[in-house]
Amino acid sequence: MIEINDLGERVANGAELPVPPYVCVRAHTRVLTGSPAISATQTGEIASPTLLALDLGTTLGWALRLSGQAMSGTEHFKVGRFEGGGMRYLRFVRWLDDLWRFAGAPSTLYFEEVRRHRGVDAAHVYGGFLAQLTAWCERHAVPYQGVPVGTIKKFATGKGNADKAAMIEAAKRLGHEPADDNEADALALLHWAIAQEQARV
Repeated sequence: MIEINDLGERVANGAELPVPPYVCVRAHTRVLTGSPAISATQTGEIASPTLLALDLGTTLGWALRLSGQAMSGTEHFKVGRFEGGGMRYLRFVRWLDDLWRFAGAPSTLYFEEVRRHRGVDAAHVYGGFLAQLTAWCERHAVPYQGVPVGTIKKFATGKGNADKAAMIEAAKRLGHEPADDNEADALALLHWAIAQEQARV
């Protein structure tokens, strides 16, 4: 596992790009291609398009393929005691902007498409994140695609109704160490996107 501070120092030294401290709390990398890339910032002979996968929510899971490497983590957008409900979305958009400055524009952004929610509040929060995300993608001309939860779960575990523990185990089998099910879901979505990409070749 690579702490984001260490990764950020390497990026800043190698590419002279500042890495905002709140791009992510933690991250790890894993090679996703057969290219000779040896770090998240060094490209191989054939550059892989940058892909971003998001599990939207107050605790947001993300996974990024950058230069043939997988980076992943979680971000927290909980509203503070004295904050308005819209602050979570402002911080989310700022996080997207900082990630874009760090990694460049993704060739495609994928998000977990949730069609059923346990409650009204959860549905409203998800809808807010989704609205901000799609508007951000349109503003930056980034193609985006929602992928149903069942599709992601079936790809990762063979079952469309897999529970959180099964998704975490699936991510571990792929060589990752997710902190929680949100990060595991994002990793599964990233691997699904890569599989679709390879199938089109």
